[in-house]
Amino acid sequence: MNNILVLPMLLPIIVGVLLIFLRTYGRIQAWISLTAMALTAGISGYLLHKVQTDGIIRLDFGGWEPPFGILFVADSFAVLLVLTSSIITAICLSYALISTSKELQTMYFYPTVLFLIAGVNGSFLTGDMFNLFVCFEVMLLSSYVLLTLGNSKRQLREAIKYVSINIVSSWFFLVALAFLYGAVGTLNMAHLADRVAEVGQTPLLTTISIVFLIVFSLKAGLLLYFWLPGSYSSPPIVTSALFGALLTKVGIYALFRVFSLIFHHQPEITHTVIGIMAALTLIGGSLGAISFNDLRSIAAYNVVIAVGFILVGLAIATPAAIAGSIYYIIHDMVAKALLFLLIGTMITLSGTSKMAGMSGLMKNYPLLGWSFFVAMLSLAGIPPLSGFIGKVLISSAAIDNGSYVLLALSLLSSIFVLYSLLRVFKNCFWGETIVSKEEQLPLRRGVLIPCLVLVGLTILIGLGTESMSPYVTDAAETLVNPSVYIDAVLGKIQ
Repeated sequence: MNNILVLPMLLPIIVGVLLIFLRTYGRIQAWISLTAMALTAGISGYLLHKVQTDGIIRLDFGGWEPPFGILFVADSFAVLLVLTSSIITAICLSYALISTSKELQTMYFYPTVLFLIAGVNGSFLTGDMFNLFVCFEVMLLSSYVLLTLGNSKRQLREAIKYVSINIVSSWFFLVALAFLYGAVGTLNMAHLADRVAEVGQTPLLTTISIVFLIVFSLKAGLLLYFWLPGSYSSPPIVTSALFGALLTKVGIYALFRVFSLIFHHQPEITHTVIGIMAALTLIGGSLGAISFNDLRSIAAYNVVIAVGFILVGLAIATPAAIAGSIYYIIHDMVAKALLFLLIGTMITLSGTSKMAGMSGLMKNYPLLGWSFFVAMLSLAGIPPLSGFIGKVLISSAAIDNGSYVLLALSLLSSIFVLYSLLRVFKNCFWGETIVSKEEQLPLRRGVLIPCLVLVGLTILIGLGTESMSPYVTDAAETLVNPSVYIDAVLGKIQ
């Protein structure tokens, strides 16, 4: 029965390979992709329920029991992210079906997106560090292709920078894996945690952990985010929405998993460094968000701010802080996809990404304007929307832990988020209408439906916090108490 655990990764791969042979049939590809992602989301929902009722699930590939074989492990944290990623991908694909040009649809866009989500889901579910590297590479190779689908020089320039940085970080990942295996003789995550707990986190292991921190920080955009604004603002808008919602979250997930399960024995070193990096990321992202007049750059820097805010929870590392980060990760995946899709629609209607070229959009497109307003409030953490509970829990944990600097920067970053998006709302939706009602470009039929679904999700998550609480609490409990994960994976073996 546990074989179902591989389907969130295997199903997108199988369908993606099939779609390669249907390259010229854009709409057929779109509907098949949507069906595949709907099935993946349904399977993920079932897995989440099964984990909640039966506990952590393990799947051993080839019948090789840990720590000798490759395995997938489903706990509440991993499956929550798999479920959210699958839903967001399905919504973005529905937006692509309505708005994307036929040329892009026939350039292997849909199979590449499915390979991307396969890498993302595999990264969340794997219980082996080397397999994490493999899934990272599947995701990154797909993102390289998606980043270059288009015809602009800027895309090529940003793609070269993005590929170069990720090749270097992947090399460091392999080096860290080699040293880790040489030090403890295993790469199974649960076995690693058990071995490190036995021998203690020696200076060598702490050094290896810092290398992993650098690698995953590059992937997540934590402090080392100089590649992110250009890479996330240059591709087609659907690609930007997928990148903003999913890619940084894989790096964040890796940081939470590794530094709560394996390298948590020297928090005065590792978690202090994470806290400093999170603080600097909040500062840099906030300044970037208010410095640009380009809508896509503003959205990209808001991604950076969210990364810093989420990692504040890991730096504090109390149950409340971890739970707050999990809530905020789920919220941010929804809200960032919504923000990028709305901005893409605004750019399509006005023909520019500069605020100076837009004014009075509210008069002609009121539904678009109020959708943006909801997204702005959600990202700023205004109740009762989805961003509120995560901010409250992390802020409360920072007070209890005495982390007043991180608390102040977190709260200030929320003000900067609100200001940066309020500036967009004021300049682009209010003021004198540049285009008359007769001359306005019509919205493509149904183009706002995916955005409205995301608006509904951010409201539903905010109002449904209590119903989500058992799953988030269980996920935080597993992260705070590594023995829960270790016993689930190795308990029957030891």
